[in-house]
Amino acid sequence: MARRDDGDDRAGDPPPEGGRGLEGAEATGLQAFAVQLRRMNGEINRLVHAFAGEHGLHATDVQALAAILDAPEPLTPGRLRDHLGLTSGAVTACLDRLERAGHIRRVRESPDRRVVHLHYVSEARTAARAHFRPLAEVTARVRDRFDEDELSVVLRFLAEMNEELSTVRSPGR
Repeated sequence: MARRDDGDDRAGDPPPEGGRGLEGAEATGLQAFAVQLRRMNGEINRLVHAFAGEHGLHATDVQALAAILDAPEPLTPGRLRDHLGLTSGAVTACLDRLERAGHIRRVRESPDRRVVHLHYVSEARTAARAHFRPLAEVTARVRDRFDEDELSVVLRFLAEMNEELSTVRSPGR
């Protein structure tokens, strides 16, 4: 059986039998990863779009909320712009929508009054947690099926995927 490795150019091919039932090298080949990553991305996007629709937001607005939530320190609009890869105008429109909807507040809390920090409003955070609770519950159920060593590998894989993906730019950017 031929092994599909990093040189596999069939990552875009449809999965055999829905991507399930692969054995040996096929189970860890590039196509198997591509199928499962696309599938997980689609399921998470479905939840994100439902949240956005319920709150009168765009999917990009939800990405901005996640970035604000996950940041180790308060984000500025400029750092959010860099993170999302948007123009200044698009970030301003996004922040305006989020502020009007009650999800964030802009605060001038540094000695330099020109600096604006973005904060996720606690009541809005509670609403987001309620909406995404099923995702957290599914994650907890699946995590329970793995031991600590396996989880360590999974987290390392996801962290390295995210790090590498953060360096990839679309053509023309």
